[in-house]
Formats: sequence, C-alpha cells, structure tokens
Amino acid sequence: MAVLRVKFTKGQRDKLAQVLWLLNWVSVVTGIILFSLGLFLKVEINKRRELMAEREIHSVPNMLIAVGLIACIINFVGGKICYDCVDTNKFLRWKLVMLPYIICTFFFTLCVLVGALMCYSMHGELEESLALGLSDAMRYYKDTDTPGRCFLKRTIDLLQIQFQCCGNKGHRDWFQIQWISNRYLDMSKQEVLDRLRSNIEGKYLMDGVPFSCCNVNSPRHCIQYQLTNNSAHFNYDYKTEDLNLWKRGCHQALVEYYTNIMHSIGLTVLLIWLFELSVLTGVRYLQTALENVLRQGDPESESDGWLLENSFVETARSNFNIIKNLGKCNQVDTIVNGDPNIDKPCTAHYGPDNVPPKQTPVAS
Repeated sequence: MAVLRVKFTKGQRDKLAQVLWLLNWVSVVTGIILFSLGLFLKVEINKRRELMAEREIHSVPNMLIAVGLIACIINFVGGKICYDCVDTNKFLRWKLVMLPYIICTFFFTLCVLVGALMCYSMHGELEESLALGLSDAMRYYKDTDTPGRCFLKRTIDLLQIQFQCCGNKGHRDWFQIQWISNRYLDMSKQEVLDRLRSNIEGKYLMDGVPFSCCNVNSPRHCIQYQLTNNSAHFNYDYKTEDLNLWKRGCHQALVEYYTNIMHSIGLTVLLIWLFELSVLTGVRYLQTALENVLRQGDPESESDGWLLENSFVETARSNFNIIKNLGKCNQVDTIVNGDPNIDKPCTAHYGPDNVPPKQTPVAS
C-alpha cells in the first residue's frame, strides 16, 4: 500500500510543477544564505584564531560553505526539471533522471540537517579550544619583541576592552603569570630582584593586571597594581570592595559570543532544512504522479502520487532482501553450475594427433 497517496488532476500537476519551479529558485537563494553563513562564521573564527588552540572548530563553517554551494547546483537543476515537467512530453527526457535526483537531494537534505546539529554540538570543542588558546596567549603577552608573538599584547588588550572581560576565567589569572617583560623591569631596584628570586622559575609575579582590565564605567580611578594590598590605596578593602575591573573572564565572554552566533546560524540552517525537505516532498509527488500518467497513456487523466509505493516496513524489507541477495549470487551460481575448478578431468595433449607415445620396456 502506497504511503501518503494523493490524487492529482492535469491542472493540479501543472500547478505543482510551476510552484516547485519557483520554490527551487528560492532554494538557490537559501543555498547562497548557507554559503554566506558559513563564510561569516569562518571569518569570525579566523579573527581570533590566535586565541584558540588547534581543534576541529573549522569543520562547521566548512560544512556550511560546501552545503551552500551544493544547494545552489542541486536546486538549479531541480528548477529546470520542474519547469519541463509542465509538459508531459518534456518529462520523458527527465524520467530516468528524476529518481536518482530525488535520492541525491534526500542525502543532501541530511547533510543540511547534520550542519544544523553541528552548530549546536560544537560547544564543548569551542570551550576547550578557547581555554587552551587564551592561556597560551596570556603567557606570551609580555613577548612584544619576539617574532610571531609581538601582536598578542595588542590582541588581548583589544579583546578585554571590546568584550569587557579580564583574564581567562577572571582577573586573578594575571597574578599567576609574568605579563611584564624583563626589558621594562628596573634590575637596579632591590624590590624587583627580591620578587624575581622569590619565584622558583624566576618570574616576576605580582598582584596586578594590564590596563585593559579596567572598567571604564567605574567612578574611581583604575587600581591595577597591588590589588590585594589594602594599605596601598586610600579607603580600599580588597575583600569587600567592588573592584573597578571587569568581573567576567574572557573565556566566558568568547564562549557566549560564539555560542550565540552558532545557535542563530543553527536555527537558520534548521529552517532551511525544513524548507528543502518540503520541496523534496513536492518533487517526489510530481515524479510519481507523472510516471503514473505515462503508464495510463492519457496525459489529461487523473493520476496518483505518493512518497513510497509500498509501506515503510515493506520498503525496508525489500531493500534488505536486495542487499542480502547480492551476497548470495556467487554462492548460488556455484551450487547450480558447479565450481569450474573442481572435478574436472585432466586432459593431456600429445601433439597434433593426440596419440600417447608407446611405453619402452625397462630391462630387468
């Protein structure tokens, strides 16, 4: 029994073909949208690639770019097919192509769905990539004279100002690394030497943060040095004072930023998938309805269209049997016809007359 059988008149088939022709061109536009979204996400990731560790985070934008390009090609061909299907005679040239086209389009729509799901499943990899990348970038903050790292100070300062964040998870992350280069330390001061000697690794650690951590909305001047020393500042208590620094860590800020982008893209791709699925359903109805018209031999007659000619269970069983029988073909052929290399009499050839030579008796 056919699944979701619908009866079409000649006028309904023509109208369906025209609507599908228009929707395929709309789908070309959605393909361009998919391509643009993938390109936008790739650019946003590349903007801050110095702050991310090497992870498979580029798989999502690459997937969207590839799916967008394929969508433009598939739907362009689909528009041409639907345009010709208005005329039954023109449909004959596409008759053998439509079923493979529908199968390819079905797998394409699955790729669109996978792209949408990847936008929602990328959160874990993004968190890990940013956590490692930010930690490395902060360690190299002071290396303004080192080739390949000299730009990291500017990158982190702009990041903290733009996203109103400080450190990786918070401002105390700066207490654990040396973020001032030895080039700018006065080695003639005993305080500097004592601080360097007090650290096992010889690093100049202090309870201070870069200027970019300062909250510009705070009415008090920025306190960025000796943050834990209450006596160093007037009317100041480190434990109770609302510090005039950004409270949020940059890891949290960037994760929220990229998560919002990917969730928005994921929702858009999901809507495009539903649209593509509806277009594919219409093309399937058009194909089956036109094939039934050809079987009836009357272009003006009514015809049935369906999604599957048999039920889901029967279709699955039929496909399973086809696959199962493929493996048995060689075995059955061997049983019926016999193995050509077994039980074959050996025939000797003794020249053109095929006469065996006479045996020469051996003297005893």
